[in-house]
Amino acid sequence: MDVFIEISKGVLEQGFIYAIMALGVYISYHVLDFPDLSVDGTFPLGAAITAMLILGGVNPWLACLLAFIVGALAGLVTGLLHVKLKIRDLLSGILTMTALWSVNLSIAKTSLLSTYGAKTIFDSGIIMLLPESLASWRTLILVLILALFMKFLLDWYLTTKSGMLLRAVGDNPQLVTSLAKNPGYVKILGLAIGNGFAAFSGAILCQQQKFFDVNMGTGMIVMGLASVIIGMTVFKKLSIIKYTTMVVLGSILYKGAISLALNLGFNPNYLKLIMAVLFTLALVSNNFLDKKEGRGKVHGHVAIEEY
Repeated sequence: MDVFIEISKGVLEQGFIYAIMALGVYISYHVLDFPDLSVDGTFPLGAAITAMLILGGVNPWLACLLAFIVGALAGLVTGLLHVKLKIRDLLSGILTMTALWSVNLSIAKTSLLSTYGAKTIFDSGIIMLLPESLASWRTLILVLILALFMKFLLDWYLTTKSGMLLRAVGDNPQLVTSLAKNPGYVKILGLAIGNGFAAFSGAILCQQQKFFDVNMGTGMIVMGLASVIIGMTVFKKLSIIKYTTMVVLGSILYKGAISLALNLGFNPNYLKLIMAVLFTLALVSNNFLDKKEGRGKVHGHVAIEEY
């Protein structure tokens, strides 16, 4: 029983951390209908910045905030490449992701950086006010609060005028133009926010795992997309649940499936293969259900009525 509890706790911790990144992917993939591969670079970017800052004695919360800002700037670059330089969306993300590999190495000055001994959000500050009896649950409690905070923050933003324009640009750019707004600028803003979420998620994971690895962003876009699609496929019938909640639950289900596969004896060397298989199954299931229900498109549309 203790083993099951520990496994479940680990799945939830990882699920909530990656859910923040998945919320960023939700913005680019589902809201903007933009295949943004720069997430694979901005996720470790947030981790690299956080690792260097907390090792330098900077407040870990401030490090997370700065990671979000720098991640948003990286997303801004992707948007500018696409909107201003007219580079195709997929290539824009690839260019940013490729450039960030070198940027991340330059920031961390190594491909693997341990932050052991540095103060993190998990062993300092307000979280330490919890009673000693909950010490082993501090990480889970904090990542749950952070995931919910970012989810509700995104929910609130999507109800603002700026958020409504963001939702509209993915469905009908002409509508945005008719409102005397530049759809290109709105798209740039959305990519900045999405990559800010990814970098923030990387910052939290770095502090939870106590290290930065330049390869930790590999496959993040697959994981994020799988979380979005799994969540929306499994919970689409529950109309009372917001899309953002589905994404968070999808991230937990995805990490749970990975953990189950590994605990059933699958070779860890096949982890990326397992991720790809799960993503494929999620896509096929989603396409099948949409075809069965008579809907033609599986993503890129956010109902205004939801908010």
